This record gives sequence, C-alpha cells and structure tokens, in this order.
Amino acid sequence: MNLANKITMTRIVLSVLLLIMLLFPWSEVGFEWPTYVIKGITNPVNLKFLIAGGVFAFASITDFLDGYIARSRNMVTDFGKVTDAIADKLLVNGLLIILAYERSISVVIPVVIISRDIIVDSCKMIAGNKGHVVAASIAGKIKTICMMCGLTLVLFYNMPFEFIHIPVDTILLILATLMSVISGVQYVANLSVYFKDMK
Repeated sequence: MNLANKITMTRIVLSVLLLIMLLFPWSEVGFEWPTYVIKGITNPVNLKFLIAGGVFAFASITDFLDGYIARSRNMVTDFGKVTDAIADKLLVNGLLIILAYERSISVVIPVVIISRDIIVDSCKMIAGNKGHVVAASIAGKIKTICMMCGLTLVLFYNMPFEFIHIPVDTILLILATLMSVISGVQYVANLSVYFKDMK
C-alpha cells in the first residue's frame, strides 16, 4: 500500500471514529460532555462538537493531501480511487445526516447532496463500463471546498464569524449545495452521450 492510500485509509478510520463519537449515547453510560457559555455565542458550546470539528478539519486536509501525493508521485491506483470515494462519502454524507438530525443544518442540504451523489455515481459507473472517465469540474471542486469549510465552521459554532453576526457557515453550505447541483447537471450532460446506446 503506497503513501497516498495509507492517508486515505487514515481518513476512513477518522471518519468512523468521528461518526461513532457523535452518535454514541454518552448520557446513557453516565458521561456528559462539558459545555461552555461564550459571550456572543447563542447556544452553549459543547466540547464534543469542538473535538469533532478538529477531527473533521484534519480529515478534510488529508482528502486534498492524498490526491496531491497520488498525482504528483504517480501513485494513482484503482484501490485508491475506490477507497477515496468511500472515505469522502463516509466523512461528509455521514456528518451531514447527523447535523441535520441535530437540527444544526437544514435537512434540505443532505437530501440534495446525497441525491446528487447517487445520480452522479450512477452516471460515472455507466461511463466507466464503457471505458470513459470524466474529470471533476470547477463547480465540483468549489463545492468540495465550500462543504469542507462550511461543515468545519458548523462544528465550531461558526466561530469566529459568530462574534460579528455573519453566518459564514450557512452561506458556505448553501453555496456548496448550489455548486453540487450545478456540477451534477454538468456531469449528467457530459455523460449523456453514453446513455444513447443503452437498452
């Protein structure tokens, strides 16, 4: 297993640990995460989400790092492509669902993002069977950056922007959702030529 793939596997492990930490019923085992009242922040700040924010931010950095290493050092493998996709979906989509359940974000966001991923992945599968690969679009890359930054800010209670009452976390997630739809339409349009021969 090369370096890029090791980094990807690390992200998968971090994603699983992150989701377990957020989903585990801590109160039922007699443990309560400490909370802090910070002037300028409406809700009490829970240490669990601050730790989750740090883990998510680190995992997000590895997402860019493994891709850069794989391309720059000629380490791109089929195993890496598959595990990278699994890591991304596990990390982002899992967190989106949890935050929507916690009512920290609108449920519309995970519904749109996950629906788009299903459609795009299905199209990629059809194109892949015909030996064609479609590279990520600019809109797709913007979507990823906005999503990673937006989710990190949500977990950090939109600090430091909350102190000046600018909902940067919400703005970034809305932008990520819009870019997700745009890039999804672009994928489908670019791959539509491969649907003509389907029976």
